[in-house]
Amino acid sequence: MRTARIAAALVAASLPLTACYSDANQGNAGAVSTGLSGQVAGAGSSAQSAAMQAWIAGFQSANSEVTINYDPVGSGGGRDQFAEGGVDFAGSDRAFEREELAEAAKPCKGGSVLQLPLYVSPIAVAFNLEGVDELNLSAKVLAGIFDQKIRRWDDRSIAADNPGLDLPDLEITPVNRQDDSGTTENFTDYLHAAAPEQWPHEPDGVWPVPGGEAANGNSGVVQAIAAGEGAIGYADASQVGGLGIVSVGVGDGFVPYSPEAAAAIVEASPRESGRGPGDLVVELERDTTDSGQYPIVLVSYSIACSRYDDPVVAELVAAFLSYVASEQGQAVAAQTAGSAPLAPGLRSDVLEAIALIEGTA
Repeated sequence: MRTARIAAALVAASLPLTACYSDANQGNAGAVSTGLSGQVAGAGSSAQSAAMQAWIAGFQSANSEVTINYDPVGSGGGRDQFAEGGVDFAGSDRAFEREELAEAAKPCKGGSVLQLPLYVSPIAVAFNLEGVDELNLSAKVLAGIFDQKIRRWDDRSIAADNPGLDLPDLEITPVNRQDDSGTTENFTDYLHAAAPEQWPHEPDGVWPVPGGEAANGNSGVVQAIAAGEGAIGYADASQVGGLGIVSVGVGDGFVPYSPEAAAAIVEASPRESGRGPGDLVVELERDTTDSGQYPIVLVSYSIACSRYDDPVVAELVAAFLSYVASEQGQAVAAQTAGSAPLAPGLRSDVLEAIALIEGTA
């Protein structure tokens, strides 16, 4: 049965910023004390890692008797652990498909799986070319590069997108994720939607093209790009550091990544039909032609049960996710990881979904 403490945490977490939100860098970030104690565990998306560290620090700063553990093993690992009952919540850069939900809900004690879009971030296409900091690349050219059909940096198709730029006679080394990755699924979904003739592969969390160079996690991809001149890869924008960055072709122009442009495409995209209450999956319009929208965006979900057999776990998960969804939580993620804060309407829907969480005892 849902308790008053869950309701109190939800209300408090949805309040606007107040004086208690003094400095997100100090970790508190306006988190509300719940009076709870105990421990919960999560696992999953490495793209969420920086934001998750900040969310945990903020929540635990206000709730010293609570311990929240999160293992950034990757989205596939997080979904697997959640479905096996090994963790209380998961982070995933792709939602469970509808046909996967029955299996995923087995740990939920007769309840359902909640999928909450709580981390919105651009996926950057980053590269390593001496003397080149920025490139324009259309979806067709990106598809050709990552499908290993365009193999050298001075290829005429790259030059056509970058008139006047002195491109080196150098082999391209595409870098992809080695692990089952939601970042990969989002990136291949973009290529499939925006350049279907050049990218014949279905969207998938497992990289579909043999060869190239592979690395584990967003950080591994970034390290591999930085280590080799001529390398290009994709990673959560919060982690690309000082690498060169691609502006992607949208309509008649090229759009650099930004939290604002990432938020714009999420706000303009519909929800996926056929989903139940609390299953808030966004159907991104990757082939947008709107110059204010960045199409290679990652919507990373926090995944939880609507019902837990332990009321304390239910309370802790509800209170923590309420903080993550709050203006305070979203602000600290934006400051720490460069993510795009949730639009007010989406935040309201997320909080309504969190209010479904209950314990069976």
